[in-house]
Amino acid sequence: MTSSANTIGERLGDAEALVLLERGDLLALGARADEVRHRLHPSADVTFIVDRNINYTDYCISGCRFCAFYKKPGSGEGYLLGEDEIHGKIEETLALGGTAIMMQGGLHPGLDICWFERVFSGIKRRYPSIHNHSLSPPEIVHIAGQSGLTVEETLRRLQASGLDSLPGGGAEVLVDRVRSEISPHKISTDVWLDVMRTAHRLGMPTTATMMFGSLDTVADRVEHLRRIRELQDETGGFTAFIPWTFQVGNTDLQEGHEPASGFDYLRMLAVSRVYLDNVPNVQASWVTQGLKLGQVALAFGANDMGSTMIEENVVRATGVSHSVGVDEMVAAIRAAGKVPVQRDTLYREIKRY
Repeated sequence: MTSSANTIGERLGDAEALVLLERGDLLALGARADEVRHRLHPSADVTFIVDRNINYTDYCISGCRFCAFYKKPGSGEGYLLGEDEIHGKIEETLALGGTAIMMQGGLHPGLDICWFERVFSGIKRRYPSIHNHSLSPPEIVHIAGQSGLTVEETLRRLQASGLDSLPGGGAEVLVDRVRSEISPHKISTDVWLDVMRTAHRLGMPTTATMMFGSLDTVADRVEHLRRIRELQDETGGFTAFIPWTFQVGNTDLQEGHEPASGFDYLRMLAVSRVYLDNVPNVQASWVTQGLKLGQVALAFGANDMGSTMIEENVVRATGVSHSVGVDEMVAAIRAAGKVPVQRDTLYREIKRY
């Protein structure tokens, strides 16, 4: 797969990406990323989506050191949403003009594919207009293991029951040394990539993410980008890339940890935009950075502001909480000199403001 971003000059190599992340001039880097953004998206449009995260359970056997959200199975401290609760959240989403849901949760030891098939088919039957952008590669692998199925069988059955696309959660940093330190019980880099490869082969679009600033190095971040770009060259199935910074509050890693700064975030975002010349959209993570820095990100390669986040619980568990309504999102995009456009999950225009 080739991209219009490649029509001018050669691809950004790993060595140069490393230099840019370590000591590249921030404003010059932002301008370079904005040039790539302009080649891919020549207009002043900045997109966003109205959707809702539905965290169906916080019980999780993974026990990741960076997570402040999960509860240990058997502790009695967590929850599992019932179908009526899930339906109520969807009805509220639709009433607010939402077009999609993102159901994600912990790796619950009591849930196999039958639970997800029942829930997803019930959603599709009752709310046929809602786009189901849910789960993640670790959840897919967990469901497969609980059900005695292959990853492909699991994805096919979930797709048949109403799963429309797959988020890029659980990527963290796609370097096994880092993963073994922060999430030792979670899937490996190759398994994460293979779930995405399989989804793409089945015609299911996905996003790719990166959570950086935990125990990763700058070189690890470049390696993550390389693995994403290589898979995108192979399949073309990623619709967007979303990097965000590790939020340290209430996690096992918080003691003595120096969090990534806003400058680190902008530098990583800009390098991502230049390096991932084959991924059409790059999203600003205002949920972790705040709306003001989200606006700045629009000059550092981002063309999308992501979701208005009707509900968000995972980042909130770290003590970081940012929320906006549609009016505030529209105003923020306009204040950055851009044109606000509400989109759906697949980046199709819904409404122009």
